Amino acid sequence: MYKKIFAASAVLATLVGCGSTTVQNPVDYVTYRDQPLVKQVENGMTRQQVLTIGGEPSSTVQRKVSPGTCNNYVLNKDGHQQVYHVSFNSDGRVVNKGFMTCEQREQNERAM
Repeated sequence: MYKKIFAASAVLATLVGCGSTTVQNPVDYVTYRDQPLVKQVENGMTRQQVLTIGGEPSSTVQRKVSPGTCNNYVLNKDGHQQVYHVSFNSDGRVVNKGFMTCEQREQNERAM
């Protein structure tokens, strides 16, 4: 019993320590890991490379905390939808990506 509690606490502590005020659900990654945006997009890629991989985003917003833009996408699998964002710096290079909207990412950056 105590081993399970300890293991769960260790996982939670690891997730909290990742530097984001909104903890992303690891189940999202497991569920959507084979989606091209999740699997292929890497930090430093250009906006055009991301568009080639993921297609047109649901929306694009101007970043407020840091110069640049952010693309919102909606991933679909087995009838379920999940938001995903890809953030670009002022040079049009990927700096962040993850299972939240651009607006949620901005809110997290303001909180840091």
